[in-house]
Amino acid sequence: MIFKSSQPDVHLPETDLSSVVLGRVDELGDKPALIDGLSGRTLSYIQLRESINRLARGLDQRGFKKGDVMAVFIPNMPEYGVIFLGVAAVGGVNTTVNSLYSTADLIHQFNDSGAKFLITIPAFLDRALPAAKECDLEEVFVLGDLQGDDQGTTPFSVLLDNDGNAPEVEIDPKHDLVALPYSSGTTGLSKGVMLTHENLIANMVLACEMNVTLPTDRLIGVLPFFHIYGMVLILNLAVYKGVTLVSMPRFDLEQFLRIVQDYKITSLNLVPPLVLALAKHPLVDNYDLSSVHIIGSGAAPLGLELEQACASRLGCEIYQGYGLTETAGACHVNTSPVPPEKQGAVGRVLPNTLSKIIDTETGAELGSNENGEVLVKGPHIMVGYLNNEEATQGCIDEEGWFHTGDVGYADEDGFFYIVDRVKELIKYKAYQVAPAELEALLVSHAAIADAAVIPSPDEEAGEIPKAFVVLNEEISAEEIMQFVAAEVAPHKKIRKLEIVDEIPKSASGKILRRVLVERERESLAN
Repeated sequence: MIFKSSQPDVHLPETDLSSVVLGRVDELGDKPALIDGLSGRTLSYIQLRESINRLARGLDQRGFKKGDVMAVFIPNMPEYGVIFLGVAAVGGVNTTVNSLYSTADLIHQFNDSGAKFLITIPAFLDRALPAAKECDLEEVFVLGDLQGDDQGTTPFSVLLDNDGNAPEVEIDPKHDLVALPYSSGTTGLSKGVMLTHENLIANMVLACEMNVTLPTDRLIGVLPFFHIYGMVLILNLAVYKGVTLVSMPRFDLEQFLRIVQDYKITSLNLVPPLVLALAKHPLVDNYDLSSVHIIGSGAAPLGLELEQACASRLGCEIYQGYGLTETAGACHVNTSPVPPEKQGAVGRVLPNTLSKIIDTETGAELGSNENGEVLVKGPHIMVGYLNNEEATQGCIDEEGWFHTGDVGYADEDGFFYIVDRVKELIKYKAYQVAPAELEALLVSHAAIADAAVIPSPDEEAGEIPKAFVVLNEEISAEEIMQFVAAEVAPHKKIRKLEIVDEIPKSASGKILRRVLVERERESLAN
């Protein structure tokens, strides 16, 4: 059964990304576009466009041409928008780099992407420069004040020191790449995801059809702009819609709450760990968050109880969306207000997009309320993985369906629910157990602040569910396991439990189960 949007298809602009995103600048004028949340430094819409034009001109003067790759290794800041759209304007490709990457990670991405230039900040040079020396980077530009020897780097300001007469570049939105983010690499080396101008435009425009963004809205950029969620559905979407976006260079709960309060942020784009903090952390009571009227959550499954707890505490609407780097952002989004019976769903498929569920073993197409792998087809699906045709063919079939690797189902009304990753399902005596389902149940307990569930090898069962939990208050492992056992089928019971100080997560908020799995294997081997 193929699922379509309940809304009609939308005409998509057939031009380049920068032209679409900056389409309303003359109308918006001096309205603040991007604000640094810590310093208050502001770029108006007019200043943003001027800086983008200057950057495009500066890149052209230094020999950066259409198809060249710029590695962007900076935290969230107003200049991220300047760089991303300036590179896009000259037909270049942004390979956005995880701020937490090690030198070895950087070497892999710089080499694999074929990056020509790198833009970074002084605080990242200890990792960036050794990596740059190992690669074929032609020049390293640094944003901010350099201390002492610049080690052959160039100030970023040099790229803006011109008349802003940006070159005219012919861009084919269907085929020319604009972004090359790298998948999170929870299994093996991260892969470059090739995204065109059309991919990003389509996702941004179609996502806007699901929930209204008002001209008076103020957004916060706390999720990293190097990640597809932050890149498309926060940074580019905010400028496209003409709202004000306040950025944070890194997450700190107290700073986040203060910025939301002081800037009267109206709309939050979050991931489940941040929703969890808003629902449970005592610090939240110290701040006035009454300006927030809506929260969108994505990047990882959000349990129904946690969704309701956060909405109730803040007195706002909350909805979920679902997508991947390979879908250039979202592919399913719930609309607000969410019907009470659809809370916990990630919503219907976007307009211009198709989705279906197939059996994980046989590949047979399934109907409503049947669990299987989620497949998606639409104008926002990636071209493929860079330098990895085998991986591309492994996830995009001959009919153009992208196989997400995620398990879910669609109800009779076409609302999708994501259960877990295909590869992360625990096989207990041939029964499939979804870690995300158990994690959602665990964090619904008042004594549990955070949780992760992994498969632990077992001679008799093959694998058994093991939980790692972070506590809010004292409770025994036995009490927690009894709590879960009372709520789930026998094969889903937690059979091992470890109390820990922290759950390892990626920058986008996904639980790094691989880290826990490796830790578990090492402990069993010793």
